[in-house]
Amino acid sequence: MPASKRFAPPGPLGFGGAPLGNMFEEVTDDVAAATLGAAWDAGIRYFDTAPEYGPGISEHRFGHALRDRPRDDFVLSTKVGRLLRADASKGGKHGPFVKGLPFRVDYDYTADGVRRSIEDSLQRLGLARIDVAYIHDCAEDAHGQRWPEVFDIAMKGAAVALTRLREEGVIRGWGLGVNRVEPCVLALERADPDVFLLAGRYSLLDHPALDVFFPRCAERGVNVVVGGPYNSGLIAGGRTFEYQEAPPEKVAARDRLAAIAKDHGVDLRAAALQFCAAHPVVASVIPGTKNPARVQENVTLMDQPIPAAFWQELKRTGVLPEAAPTPAG
Repeated sequence: MPASKRFAPPGPLGFGGAPLGNMFEEVTDDVAAATLGAAWDAGIRYFDTAPEYGPGISEHRFGHALRDRPRDDFVLSTKVGRLLRADASKGGKHGPFVKGLPFRVDYDYTADGVRRSIEDSLQRLGLARIDVAYIHDCAEDAHGQRWPEVFDIAMKGAAVALTRLREEGVIRGWGLGVNRVEPCVLALERADPDVFLLAGRYSLLDHPALDVFFPRCAERGVNVVVGGPYNSGLIAGGRTFEYQEAPPEKVAARDRLAAIAKDHGVDLRAAALQFCAAHPVVASVIPGTKNPARVQENVTLMDQPIPAAFWQELKRTGVLPEAAPTPAG
């Protein structure tokens, strides 16, 4: 498929749906609705969610907020690879999601599982279509040493089914939604994805996507959505990295970045968002939030002026690779 035909979600800023699945703490329906309403009012038109977020409650909330909007005015992505099955014994708890809907979460990367997942998502959303389907977490962090076997199942099942659904016009594009670079590189070799959602692997603190994956995306005309631009909160002043307590070396790296930013009068959050968006293959950056005021703050941060000397110092001191694109060129 020529590069000009690839589907790209709108950017530079989208909205990531994990926090509205009650990640780490419960969010009321009213706050979730206000947050998504603030995103719409701020001009954001790309929204990403997943069955796992809640489980199920994030998709419910996104559908409630979006179903009365003109459908062609926004882009919506969700994920496949996990099916939700009624199980009241789980109490709506799953991973970092503290209170969602009464379902357990089962992996299923088969073609039949993908079709069921999309149908289930449409029911939870209350919408007639999604635009992008990401194969969710077919990577080492979710499956350990078995991940190559799981990935192979996903390529033979989910990838084939999604390619067919794209050809049928049911979806506009598909790719992987993962926290690791390796399966993305392999997917480019084995299939025909349109767009990847890569979380946490291209940021001011961690950028393994730069050397191999991004150049291969550029060669194929494939787009990337960057999730986790704050590395699950650490860059924004929090204490978590990859959804867990940040290790001391990552805290030290964040503090080093913060000190350089302070010397140049730069808000480190603005630098984090703008760094991610500066790479040519990045179509959109999708920080998540559960705070309506933070949405407009992110929009403002994306446009905040940052002096070229800040980026130059990051490269001079080895914090960023010389090859990394920056807003200052």
